[in-house]
Amino acid sequence: MQQNCALWQELLLHPLFFSVFILSLLFLFLRRNGSTSGKLNLPPSPPRLPLIGNLHQLGSLPHRSLRALAHKSTAPSILLFGCEDVGFSPYGEYWRQARKISVVELLSIKRVQEFQFVREEETAAMVNRIRSVCVNGSTINIGETMIAIANSIVSRCVLGKSFMEEDGRSRIGELSRQMMLLLGAFSVGDFFPGLKWIDVARGLLGRMKATFRELDEFLDQLIEEHKAFLDSSSSASGTSEANHFMDILLRLIKDGMLDFDLTKNNIKGILVDMFVAGTDTSSTGLEWLMAELIRHPKVMKRAQEEVRSVVGKKSKIDMEDISKMHYLKCVVRETLRLHPPLPLLLPRETATSIELGGYHIPANTKVFINAWAIQRDPSSWDMAEEFIPERFENSSVDFKGQDSQFIPLGTGRRGCPGMIFGVASIEYVTANLLYWFDFKLPEDGGLGKDLDMTEAYGLTACKKVPLRLVPIPYSP
Repeated sequence: MQQNCALWQELLLHPLFFSVFILSLLFLFLRRNGSTSGKLNLPPSPPRLPLIGNLHQLGSLPHRSLRALAHKSTAPSILLFGCEDVGFSPYGEYWRQARKISVVELLSIKRVQEFQFVREEETAAMVNRIRSVCVNGSTINIGETMIAIANSIVSRCVLGKSFMEEDGRSRIGELSRQMMLLLGAFSVGDFFPGLKWIDVARGLLGRMKATFRELDEFLDQLIEEHKAFLDSSSSASGTSEANHFMDILLRLIKDGMLDFDLTKNNIKGILVDMFVAGTDTSSTGLEWLMAELIRHPKVMKRAQEEVRSVVGKKSKIDMEDISKMHYLKCVVRETLRLHPPLPLLLPRETATSIELGGYHIPANTKVFINAWAIQRDPSSWDMAEEFIPERFENSSVDFKGQDSQFIPLGTGRRGCPGMIFGVASIEYVTANLLYWFDFKLPEDGGLGKDLDMTEAYGLTACKKVPLRLVPIPYSP
């Protein structure tokens, strides 16, 4: 394997490779240029170069330089069963019906409340795991801890059980994270279809297909297991988790209760959406939140004082307690403002040619909304780059898509259908962390204000340098 990689590396660096590459670009440019007629009043853009347009200006982070044009790309067509999920499927009847099922059967306020017991049980298990390592100043990896609990909550709500192993790892959790990285990967073929062979040569398509095969086999097995359960059971209400999403979906199909047909690939695509959107976005938000609290000890102190005052000496936090934690909610909102889970919202495409703000937008134009930039715009926010939860006190600005300056979870018809589910998990997990533990950086971790806040590249912008903290148990 290493020898093959070395050979490919030598090939890609060979002068002949670059010659072929430039000639291919020239051919594509002439072919495209020859088919263009007339001049349109297109929206303004940075200066472009011949042949490659603005490609040279694309950097390594999606929201900072719009390299995430690759989001509507090769990756979703491979990893999301031909874009038969909810997030990437084109607007139409299938998208409307699939989104409706997802919201009503898993993501509605009613369902979020019904699954509160799952959040409580999994959060209690997380607290116990953290307590078990609170010896001799041991540290925990906050990112891995948050991925584990987010995956366990989503797994139980969607599939009825957690797939966490004794070492805290989860096969579906690892697949979800790998998918997020691949969905955000740069694909040459997305910009120049004739050069798709480059993605093959550097192994990108191979990694995508290998991840897809593993995911496909895993979901096939799960679907068959759940079908067998429904076939052999006259009543699906045997346990408190029998109404999880997969069984509900399969039961609706079996009983002919849907207004449209769902193929197995449709089911897989919808399930993948649940894991990818529910696991990685929540865990990413939780890690950024804890990182900001470590960097701002006064905010940490105020948030902890509120949580501990509301809960008192009770042994468990409930949702009524959460509703009284107003400052905690401000902390969550400010985290979503500075660190939206998807800095670039999922791409959209114009169905027809339109005029917008005096500019001509051709049909089939892919549109990317940079939520990260909008939410740091100094014309909309005072001290826009600073973490100031107090800005949301006595403010009506919310993340539900009605305020154009604050859209961390999208807006309009394509807004995140799982925002209620996701925020409920973030608030509940955060409240428990702040109630049961104090946190500090390890001895060699430096000062909180100097914490490395570099972002990693992927569909979500997670923290590049893992956040390791020393948990200190708190006794109410």
